[in-house]
Amino acid sequence: MEIEALKFDEKGLIPAIVQDSKTGIVLMQAFMNRASLERTLASGKVCFFSRSRQRLWTKGEESGHFLYLKEILSDCDNDSLLIKADPIGTVCHTGKDTCWGEINQNPDFLFYLQEYLKKRKNDSPEESYTARLISRGINKVAQKVGEEAVELVIEAKDNNEILFLNEAADLMYHYLVLLIAKGYGLEEVIAVLRERHK
Repeated sequence: MEIEALKFDEKGLIPAIVQDSKTGIVLMQAFMNRASLERTLASGKVCFFSRSRQRLWTKGEESGHFLYLKEILSDCDNDSLLIKADPIGTVCHTGKDTCWGEINQNPDFLFYLQEYLKKRKNDSPEESYTARLISRGINKVAQKVGEEAVELVIEAKDNNEILFLNEAADLMYHYLVLLIAKGYGLEEVIAVLRERHK
C-alpha cells in the first residue's frame, strides 16, 4: 500500500475496516487521515481520526484495548482500507467483541481449540490435564500421541463408528498439545502442506 496512491475524501478522510488477523472476523469501522495512518505505521498501534473529537485517536488509549497492526491493504480503487490487527480485549465501546455484536473467535473449531489449549498450558497442572501433560515433558507428550495413534489404528480395523471417531478425536487433541509443547501450531503445518501441494 502506498500512501500517496490513496484517495482521501474532501475532508481528508478514508474509511478503514478492521479485521482480526487471526480469526478473520470484522471488528469495527472508523476513519483515518494521513496523520493517523502515518502514526499507525510508526507505532504499530492502530490510530484513527475521530470525527466527533476532531483529533487523532489511538484505539485503546483509554481502555487499554489496543489494536496491534499486522497489515494494511487498500482496495482496488484506493479509497478504503482493510486493516488486519491483533486486538487486545474487546473492540466495541459497548464491551462486545465487535461493533456488530459478533463473537470474535475463529470459525474453524480446530484453530479455536488450539488457542484454548495454548491458554490451558499455563493453568495449574492440578486443574488442567493439558497443563499436567505438558509439564511432564516433551517425551511424555510424544508418547501419548503414539499411544493414541495405535488406538486409532486398532479401532479403524473394526466397524464401531463411535469408538473410531472418539479415538480420532483423542489423537487430534494430543497432536495439538504436541504442536503447542514444541512451540508450533496448525499454521506451520498448513504452510508445509500448502508448499507440498504446489
